Amino acid sequence: MLDADALSFSYAGRIPIFEGFNWSAAAGETWTILGPSGCGKSTLLMLVAGLLQPQKGKITVAGEVLSRPRPRTGLILQDYGLLPWATVRQNVALGFEIRRFYGPDGRHAPLDEHIEKHAAQIDYWLKRVGMDKLATAYPAQLSGGERQRTAIARTLALNPDLLLMDEPFSSLDAPTREALQTLTLTLCREQTLTVLLVTHAIEEAAFIGQRILLLGTPPQRTPRIIENPHTPDLAFRSSIAYQEICAQLRAQLAAGEQHAPEASE
Repeated sequence: MLDADALSFSYAGRIPIFEGFNWSAAAGETWTILGPSGCGKSTLLMLVAGLLQPQKGKITVAGEVLSRPRPRTGLILQDYGLLPWATVRQNVALGFEIRRFYGPDGRHAPLDEHIEKHAAQIDYWLKRVGMDKLATAYPAQLSGGERQRTAIARTLALNPDLLLMDEPFSSLDAPTREALQTLTLTLCREQTLTVLLVTHAIEEAAFIGQRILLLGTPPQRTPRIIENPHTPDLAFRSSIAYQEICAQLRAQLAAGEQHAPEASE
């Protein structure tokens, strides 16, 4: 599904974040990307989204080398990205309106897009995330959890095959965060999505990720991958296995920081 081949990327005037980095994710896998601030988590997500381009190497998604954002990739951000002057329903419909404007051209919308089904898809996803009763409300009238549910509905309604999430739950209170983590996982499993979720929280990485990509101090050259074969559910949070994977992640992150190479000027 996703391959990073000899990926190199740096921002102007700074040391490389990725240098000859190779990594792949199979279709249907759920990955979390964990590491300290500045390690390149969000940069990797933006490269996979096609919003940044590598200086060397390439990223391939579904057999095609990325040169721009693709219509079957969904992106959910921490700040929700909702239009403040639009209702919940209008925000969920935003992606469809853009696709309707361009038509199924393969660049802005998939070639097999069915415009006549948009209304039904909006209704389905509003109900699926529990926002159908608030469809006429505006973002300012919603809680943080309700705003993120709206953003999730807007993204999943477009039927992505790859879902990218950049710390989507970090600003929410603990009960809301855990409820949305569970809801997102349930919906993604139903749709058989490939998922990459960036987080700085060890507990979130352990609960969501079937596989966990650990990033340390740049430059990133060799991926560190933690296998987490346990099926996430509510009981998993209180299990010994969950505590063990959290402890393993803490130890791995500490080891990575302790042995990180010094950054050159």
